[in-house]
Amino acid sequence: MAESHRGGRRTDVVHERTRPGGTGRLPPPGELTPEEPAGGLLPDVPTRRGPARVRIDSPAGESRSLLVLGHGAGGDVDAPDLEAVTAAIVPFGVTVVRVTQPYRVAGRRAPAPATHLDEAWVDVVRSLAPTGPLVLGGRSSGARVACRTAAELGAAGVVALAFPTHPPGRPERLRVDELPLDRPTLVVNGDRDPFGVPPVVGRMTLHVLAGADHSLKKAIGPAAAHVLDWLRANDWAAAANGGAT
Repeated sequence: MAESHRGGRRTDVVHERTRPGGTGRLPPPGELTPEEPAGGLLPDVPTRRGPARVRIDSPAGESRSLLVLGHGAGGDVDAPDLEAVTAAIVPFGVTVVRVTQPYRVAGRRAPAPATHLDEAWVDVVRSLAPTGPLVLGGRSSGARVACRTAAELGAAGVVALAFPTHPPGRPERLRVDELPLDRPTLVVNGDRDPFGVPPVVGRMTLHVLAGADHSLKKAIGPAAAHVLDWLRANDWAAAANGGAT
C-alpha cells in the first residue's frame, strides 16, 4: 500500500502487478498538423544549441497546467509512453508540449552533452507562455534534463518516466543527486529496467511497475494512469467528472 505524509510530502512506493500490455489500451493523441491552431508541429524554436522543435497538444477547454516533456537519448517524442501520457491527460485540462532536442532535429542519434541538452531545454521552456502551473518531465534522458533544470525554471513539479538511476551494469554510478528534493516529483519505472530504480528522496512519489523494462511498453496503461492521478492529486488536472466526454 502507498503511504502519504502530511505537509504536502508524498513518499509513495508502490509495487504493482500488471498484465502484459497494461490494464487497457489508451487511444493515441489526435494527429495534428501545423495548420491546426490547437497544436501540432510548430516552427523550430531557436536555442543556444541550434533549433529545437515542439509539438503542442491542447485541451478543448481551459488549460489547468502545462506539462513539458522531453524524449530519451536516441528516441523521439512519439515514444509509446510519451504518447500514452499525452492521450491520457490532455482531455483533463493539461496542455502538453513535447520537445525534440536540437541534435535530433539535426538528424543525429548520439545525444549531445548534458550541458547542451539543459541549455536547449531551458531556452525552449522559457519561450513558452504557461497559463497555469509549469510541470517538467520526460522519459530517460529527458527525465534527467527535467530534473536538473526544475529549480532554474521554477517548475511546480517533475514527472520522470524510466528515470535512468545508473548506467546498465554500473550500479555504483548513481544519478540520484539529479532528482529534485524540494518539489513534488513523480517517478515511474519498471522493475526490469537495467538502468535501475531510484530510492525515494525528497517529495518523490515512486511507482515500480512489475514486468516492465526501460521502455515501459508492458505497462503503458498504468504508467499513463499514474501520471494523471498524480496531476489530479496536485490539482494540476481536472477530476474525472471535469474532463472531456
